[in-house]
Amino acid sequence: MSDPSPAVRHCDPVSTAELERRWSATRTAMHAAGIDALVMQGAQDFMGGYVRWFADNPALMGYPRTIIFPADGLMTICDVGPFNGEANPEGKDPEARGVGRRVFTPSFNATVAYTARYDAELVTKEIQRYGFKTIGMLCADGAYHGLIDGIRQSGATFVDASELVDQIKAIKSPEEMDCIRASAAMQDQILAKVREHIRPGMKEFEVSAYAQYLGQLLGSQQGIFLCAAAAPGRPAQFRYRFQQNRVIHKGDAFTLLIENNGPGGFYTELCRVITLGPAPQELKDALALCLEAQQHTLNQLKPGASCAEIFASHNSFMREHGLNEEKRIHCHGQGYELVERPLIRQDETMTVKENMHLAVHPVILNERLFMTNTDNYLIGPDGPLPCLHKTSKAIIEIV
Repeated sequence: MSDPSPAVRHCDPVSTAELERRWSATRTAMHAAGIDALVMQGAQDFMGGYVRWFADNPALMGYPRTIIFPADGLMTICDVGPFNGEANPEGKDPEARGVGRRVFTPSFNATVAYTARYDAELVTKEIQRYGFKTIGMLCADGAYHGLIDGIRQSGATFVDASELVDQIKAIKSPEEMDCIRASAAMQDQILAKVREHIRPGMKEFEVSAYAQYLGQLLGSQQGIFLCAAAAPGRPAQFRYRFQQNRVIHKGDAFTLLIENNGPGGFYTELCRVITLGPAPQELKDALALCLEAQQHTLNQLKPGASCAEIFASHNSFMREHGLNEEKRIHCHGQGYELVERPLIRQDETMTVKENMHLAVHPVILNERLFMTNTDNYLIGPDGPLPCLHKTSKAIIEIV
């Protein structure tokens, strides 16, 4: 049997038509802004979604991937690889759609300091090769410093083009929304199986590892699985994998966050509290209040609404009910990133728009309990459409 083609090896690629939609919308905005090319860099696929949005290939494992996206013509990608490595697919490689040129260098920016400028040297040469005069940077503060500092030697003028792209990227296309719906459905399946699997005597990580395993089988490629168990009267607040060593006991509350991507690489997040026995009344009361807070935000997520005003209203609700104000974030966009714009927060300049995709997860935390209910919503013409997750908004009681 012959090996599969490169296109077959790519798990759940988005369509070429979808990529062309993104490229066309971006180029129209670039021409209007007088930008010759965009430069972006990613190094992981939790928060490095610009590179995947443009090229349908994620950055991985801390290795830098830099893309030059011209206002006209094919992309150039700089990746980790051999010294002086290069390829010229000219847009014909099914695993590198829209890419005309690839250059390589063995840079390890986060661990080997003297390689920090290797990417910048190659990217500078490519900028000069094509004669780009005005470069739009995408979220430059998220790139390795060596790249940003180094390419300033290219002689080009640099502007921040993050807002230009974010305004396009935040509005999901029909194909993107289908992927998002599939991700939410996958998470419903994971949690249903976790419910059958969890039992006293397990360690926390055995539950999160099982959830991750299920997600991989169902098409996920990446994600985080935060969890914690706690005895009654103690908060079961999220813990990272290296902290998930506690044994789960009968009577515990167990909080599980499933925040992984699904088909096409799009993230959603689902969180519920599980009790190993009947749920204490104080947890039930906290959930009721948490759901009221969630609905309070959902009622305001209408096209044209101010994100800052919604956030202020949420914190007013929390104060009125004797709860701690949100100091981080309780509602935000998702797509190729765990967190992307818009942020429902005081510093966000975007307004809510139709076809945005938002996670909503208010939190109640005190010395006795931790409660949250996390779900995802697409914004319709009059506000949020029905919840993407079908898992009941209830404490899961294992009795």
